[in-house]
Amino acid sequence: KEKGGKMVKVELDILNWMQENFQSSFMDGVMPFVTKLGNSGMIWILLGIILIIIPRTRKTGLTVIVALLLELITCNLILKPLIARTRPCDLVNGINLLISKPTDFSFPSGHTASSFAATFALFFRKNKMWIPSFVLSLLIGFSRLYLYVHFPTDVIGGAIIGIILG
Repeated sequence: KEKGGKMVKVELDILNWMQENFQSSFMDGVMPFVTKLGNSGMIWILLGIILIIIPRTRKTGLTVIVALLLELITCNLILKPLIARTRPCDLVNGINLLISKPTDFSFPSGHTASSFAATFALFFRKNKMWIPSFVLSLLIGFSRLYLYVHFPTDVIGGAIIGIILG
């Protein structure tokens, strides 16, 4: 089972509280869509490519792509296999997942890390697109909790890593 029993219980209590207080048919429709925007970092990769194509934003686009590559290496190739944290949906019976069950480990949230890496690459390059990007990053992180596929510390950790790599 999961290490750190008390912390896991607190985090599961938070996820269950979210289910009780935010769950609705509207959110059940919106949150899978929001999460899908972050799948494989595709929206951020697309943004980086678009910025690279435009001559005056080329350096910003390259910065976004480099931040995403660093995030991929750090989170997916190093931290997830090293920490090997079980996802909350694998610990709790009877969770009705609204998305396909992720097959990799839980910590850190790659969706959140890539979102914040791209956002803070924009921020540090002084590109005003960081503001709507930040809002989307927060929504993507929230969606991972709402969908019961990450613990709160996975999302917080992903955000911190993303900010650093951005």
